[in-house]
Amino acid sequence: EQTISEMLDSIVSRYPDQDALVVRHQNIRWTYRQYLSEIDRLASGLLALGIRPGDRVGIWAPNCYEWCLTQFATARIGAIMVCVNPAYRVFELEYALNKSGCRAIVAAERFKSSRYLEMISSLAPELDNCEPGRLRSERLPHLEFVIRLGDGKTSGMINFSKVCESGSEDDYREMRKLQSKQRPRDAINIQFTSGTTGSPKGATLSHYNILNNAHIVASGMHLTERDRLCIPVPLYHCFGMVMGTLACVTKGATAVLPAEAFEPDSVLETVQAEACTALHGVPTMFIAELDHPDFSSYDLSSLRTGIMAGAPCPVEVMKQVIDRMNMSEVLIAYGQTECSPVNHMTSFDDPIQKRVETVGQAGPHLEVKLLDEQGRVVATGEPGDICTRGYAVMQAYWNDPEQTAETVDADGWLHSGDIGIMDEEGYVS
Repeated sequence: EQTISEMLDSIVSRYPDQDALVVRHQNIRWTYRQYLSEIDRLASGLLALGIRPGDRVGIWAPNCYEWCLTQFATARIGAIMVCVNPAYRVFELEYALNKSGCRAIVAAERFKSSRYLEMISSLAPELDNCEPGRLRSERLPHLEFVIRLGDGKTSGMINFSKVCESGSEDDYREMRKLQSKQRPRDAINIQFTSGTTGSPKGATLSHYNILNNAHIVASGMHLTERDRLCIPVPLYHCFGMVMGTLACVTKGATAVLPAEAFEPDSVLETVQAEACTALHGVPTMFIAELDHPDFSSYDLSSLRTGIMAGAPCPVEVMKQVIDRMNMSEVLIAYGQTECSPVNHMTSFDDPIQKRVETVGQAGPHLEVKLLDEQGRVVATGEPGDICTRGYAVMQAYWNDPEQTAETVDADGWLHSGDIGIMDEEGYVS
C-alpha cells in the first residue's frame, strides 16, 4: 500500500550512495541520491509548465536516461505516463495521443529510420508558428507541450534540459504537497497493447498494480542492493519499465542500460564491464548473445539470474543460458500488459524441465483459473483460457468501457485469451 514516490524516498534514504542508474551509451552513472535529485528537477519542471495530477504525459524514445526520469518524475506529481511504442508510425502515434488525451509528449529526435520530431510536426504543422507550450493543433487537440530530447532547436518545442531547469522553490513545495495526496490506487501509467483485434487499447495501471508486480518479480530473482541488472529490453513495455527499472528501485539494485536498443555485443560488453549479476531478455536476444562470434572472449562470471519472457524458451537455449552464461537462477515469466505484467513465474530452484516446459506457477497474491469455451473450470491437464484475478489486474482500458468489460468480467477475472494447461503442481504450460 505505497505509492511509487513513497517507495522511492524510502529506498533513497536507505541506499543514498548506491549506484541507481548506469546508462552506458550516454555516460550516465547516478547514485540513488543523484537519481532522485534529477527526477525531482524534471518533476518540478513539469509542474512549472502546468502539468498536473491526472494529466497524460507521453514518452516516445528508445532506452535512455530521459525515459527513466520521465517514468519516475510523472509518478512524483501524479501525472499519468503514456508509453508510446518506438516503432509507431504517424497514424498510430496520432491514435495513441488522441485516445489517451496527452497534454505533453517527451520525444527523441529520431530512432533508427523514424524521425520522431518530423512525424509530430507533420501531425501538428501549427508547431511552426506557435510559442513553445502554446500548441493548438487541429489533429492533436489535447497536445500543448512537445518536449524534445537533445540540444537541437525545433519550432514550437521545448528542450528537455530547459524543462529540468525551470522548477522554482514553489514548484518543489507543490510537488511535496502533491506527493502527500497521492493514493496507491491512483492511475499512473497507460500502456498501449495491440491485443488481437482492432486498434491498440490503453491498459491503465496504478501505483498498486506495477509497484507490487515489480517488487514480487524482484523478490523472485532474490535481488538486493548488491545486484546490477542489465536491461536490453525496451522500456516502453512492462518488461523494461516494471520488471526492469522499477524492480531495481524496489530493492535498491542498480539498473544498467547497455544501449538505445538491443545489440548482442553491447549487452555482452556491458555485463562484463559493469559486473552485472542479472540480465533480462526474450529468447531471441539470448540466442543472439550465445551465437555472437566473440562470445567466449567475454567474462560473464558475475551473472546469476534474470528473466526470460515474451515467448516460449527452447530447452537447448535454457541449458546454454545456465551453463555458458552462468545464469543458474534464470527465471521464466509470463503474463500480459493488462496484468502489470507478470502473473506466472518459475522459481530459481525449479527443475530445468519445469523452467523450459512451463511458465511456472501463479504469482503471490494472485488467483488463476483455466476455463473452457462455456466458462467452466477445466480439469487438471486439460486446455483452457488462462484467467487471473488479484492486485495486478489493470483498472481498465483507458476510455474504453466496452473493451474493458469484454476482457475483465464482473467478478474481476482478467481473461487473457491465451490457452494454457495446468499440471498437478499448478505449473502452467
